[in-house]
Amino acid sequence: MAAAATIAATEQEIVEEFSLFDSWDDKYEYIIDLGKRLQPLEAEHKTESNIVRGCQSVVYLIAEEKDGLVYFRADSDAIIVKGLISMLIRVLSGHTPDEIMEARLDFINQIGMMNHLAQTRSNGLLAMVKQMKNYALAFKVKNAAKG
Repeated sequence: MAAAATIAATEQEIVEEFSLFDSWDDKYEYIIDLGKRLQPLEAEHKTESNIVRGCQSVVYLIAEEKDGLVYFRADSDAIIVKGLISMLIRVLSGHTPDEIMEARLDFINQIGMMNHLAQTRSNGLLAMVKQMKNYALAFKVKNAAKG
C-alpha cells in the first residue's frame, strides 16, 4: 500500500487544481462540486456535541484515530461549507496528531480563499481548522497518557 501523501503535497495538489480555473465563479463551482462528493454523516453523528462552534452554518465534524493516524468525517447544511470542509479533510485526514497540529495550511491563502469568502465564512473556516487541530491535540494527549 502506498504511503499517504504529505500534507504539503496534498496542499500543492489543491493549489494546482485551483490554478486551472480563471474566475472565482468557476472556483466556487469546483468547491460546490467537492461538497456534493463529500460522504454524508450518519444521523447518529449529527449531534450537538459534534457541531463546530464559530460557523454560521451548521457543521458536524467527527474524528477517530486508527493506528496512530487521525481520520475526519464531516457534514454541513451549506454546500459551500461542505466543499471547504472536504478540502480540509483531504489535507488533514490520515495523518498523525503532530502532523495535523503542525500543518500550516498555506493552501487556503495560496488559492485566495480568505480574500473571496465573506467574513462569516472565513471565521467558520478558521473554526473548522481549529476544531480539527483540537481533535489532533486530544488524541496526542490521550496517547501520551497511555504511554
